[in-house]
Amino acid sequence: MRIVEVKAHPLVAPIAPDIQTTSAGNFAAVSILVVEVTTDQGITGWGEGLLRAAPAAAAALVERALKPLLLGADPFTVEGLWPKLARATTGRSGGMLIETVAAIDIALWDIMGKALGQPVHRLLGSCGRDRVAAYASSISWGPLAIAEAQAEEAVRRGFPLIKVKIGAPVEAAIERMRVLARLVGGRARLCADANWAFDYDDAVRLARALLELDVHWLEEPIVPEDREGYRRLRAAVPIRLAAGESEFAAWGARDLIASRAVGVIQPDVARSGGITETRRIAALAHCFHVAYAPHMGFSGAICAAASLQLAAAMPNFATFECMIFPNPLREELATTRPGDPALLEGGTLPVPDGPGLGIEIDRAALARLRCD
Repeated sequence: MRIVEVKAHPLVAPIAPDIQTTSAGNFAAVSILVVEVTTDQGITGWGEGLLRAAPAAAAALVERALKPLLLGADPFTVEGLWPKLARATTGRSGGMLIETVAAIDIALWDIMGKALGQPVHRLLGSCGRDRVAAYASSISWGPLAIAEAQAEEAVRRGFPLIKVKIGAPVEAAIERMRVLARLVGGRARLCADANWAFDYDDAVRLARALLELDVHWLEEPIVPEDREGYRRLRAAVPIRLAAGESEFAAWGARDLIASRAVGVIQPDVARSGGITETRRIAALAHCFHVAYAPHMGFSGAICAAASLQLAAAMPNFATFECMIFPNPLREELATTRPGDPALLEGGTLPVPDGPGLGIEIDRAALARLRCD
């Protein structure tokens, strides 16, 4: 089997006001890169890259730099192709390049699964899960009334864990968590996501307050590059820290995991080099007894399907990020809706069981969502 065609599709979709307000701002639209890889046996694989800015530029990167490395290649040689793609433009890899490589890598795994007639999680060595635990994401860092309504809706849907966006000042973040903790009572637990909003000293204050509220985890309280800050914060306050969505490869996540600074690692398959590299991150975390909870955010159906496949296969999987708000990239791009909150039963979501990623792309929606 050989690759005969590679196409890149930059996509963008609007999202409703106030549903995705974080400490970094209020986002009116989200974008991704979808890559389509076709073989000489007529099998097409689909992948997604987390390109939150300039997806059309990433599409050009595929066409000019990466496609020539793929044409004629065997899609089953993912371990050999990955380093070639990751170093296609420089001697070192990261950023937009790796998010683009992630889309290609996911498409190759989709092809392998389809060629063998098996879902990707069985190729990875499945843990036998056909459903996985999920948490609600994410209660907006916006007007309190909106946050309260969102939290109540998440409880009504039956989520056992709910993530809340928080931001500066630290006093406001603490008060927001206190209000929502009272609201959900014993019906669900909360975790908090700061999106790097705090310096180290305020992060210590925040962590101590959230520990008293029995918050399940505190996510990215400080900038991801501050490895020493995470280590010191974990030593200062015995609260579970979560991070890793900003990592592009296993070597970047290595020190964070090995330091025991985090109890939950959160690579995003559409950023962290695709299924090949995200599996390495999760496996490394397993060696250090660190839980794996895939990051999703406002990504599309392909990322959701790939994340669910990994969730079914990784022994240290903890919980899947289920975005509870409308997103055309998840709801319209495929003929089914992987990771959709409407599929929640008993706090769990189904893993697609068809070959490859287990989804089919709606080409009409693909054309409608293009942004070039």
